Amino acid sequence: MAPAPKTKAQMLSKELSEGLPDPGTFEDMPRVRQIAGDSLTAGTRRVKGKVVIITGANSPLGIGRASAHQFARNGARAIYICDFAATHLEAHARELSSLYPPATIHTCQFDAGDEPSVSAVVHDALDTYGRLDIFFANAGISSGRVFWDEDTAGFMHMLKTNTLSVFLAAKYASRAMRKTSAEKPYPGGSIIGTASVAGLRSNAGPTDYSASKAAVISLMQTCAYQLAGTGIRCNAICPGLIETGMTKTTYDAARARGTERKIGQLNPLQRGGQPDEIARAVLFLGSDEASYVNGQAWVVDGGLSAGHPFVLGKLA
Repeated sequence: MAPAPKTKAQMLSKELSEGLPDPGTFEDMPRVRQIAGDSLTAGTRRVKGKVVIITGANSPLGIGRASAHQFARNGARAIYICDFAATHLEAHARELSSLYPPATIHTCQFDAGDEPSVSAVVHDALDTYGRLDIFFANAGISSGRVFWDEDTAGFMHMLKTNTLSVFLAAKYASRAMRKTSAEKPYPGGSIIGTASVAGLRSNAGPTDYSASKAAVISLMQTCAYQLAGTGIRCNAICPGLIETGMTKTTYDAARARGTERKIGQLNPLQRGGQPDEIARAVLFLGSDEASYVNGQAWVVDGGLSAGHPFVLGKLA
C-alpha cells in the first residue's frame, strides 16, 4: 500500500497568510469588515424584538457601527445609534435600513456624558416601544498624552466621556429595564460598557485613558451587584488594539512605512483586531444566550493580556 502523501504544515493563520478581506463600500464608506462567518445560526436571531441604544456609533471604522449591524442582523426591533458627532449617522441608518429593513433605526446626536440627553433618549425608547433591552455605552476618546503633560480639564474631560457616560447609561437604562408590561412581564436587560485592556493592565494606553477604562470595569461590576435580582446584567467589554477611528493614525503610519505586520505583534494572533470581532462579543452579551454572564470584564484582545510580552528570539 502506497504511503499517504505528506502534507505541508501551514504555520500562519488565514488572516496572516491571505490578509484581511476587502469589505467593499457603501456610499463613501468602507463596509464593516467581517472575519468570522455569519452570526445567524440556523436562522436564529439572537436579539429578536429587542430595543437597543448604542452610543459612540458615528465612526465608519467604529465598534459602535459594527455592533449596530450585528444587532440589526440578529432581529433587533429598534436601534438608536447615537454620537456626539453626526457626520455619518444618517449614512449608517440608510445602510442598516437597506440591509435589515425589519429594524427601525433612529439617529441621535448628543454628548453621552450629558445627563439630560441620556435621560431623553432612554425615555424616547420607553415612550415609543414601551421597553429598553440593551444599552451599549460605547462612547469614548483617547488623548495620547503622558500624565505630566495632561491638565485637570483634560483629565476630567476624559472621565466625562469615557466613564460618566457609562454611569449615566447604567443609571437610566436600569430604570427603563425595570419597567414591565404585558409584552415584557418581568424586568431584565443588558448594559454593556466599553472598557479596554488598558483598564486591566498598565502600558496599554495613556494614564487618563487607562484610569477611565478601569473605572468602567469597576462601575459595571458594582452596578451588577446593586441590581441584584432584577435580571439586569452589567458587563464591560475590553478590546485590545482594534482598527477604529481612534487608532486610524497608528494604522495609517504603519502602512505608510510598510510595517503594518508589526501591529499586534505582541499578542499570540500577531495582528490587530477588527470592530466586528468586538461586535460579536457585544452581540452575545446583549443576547439572552449570555443570561448567566454578569459583572464581568470580557477581554477581546487576541491574547495580549494573557501573558507578559517578550521579544521573539530573546528568551534565553
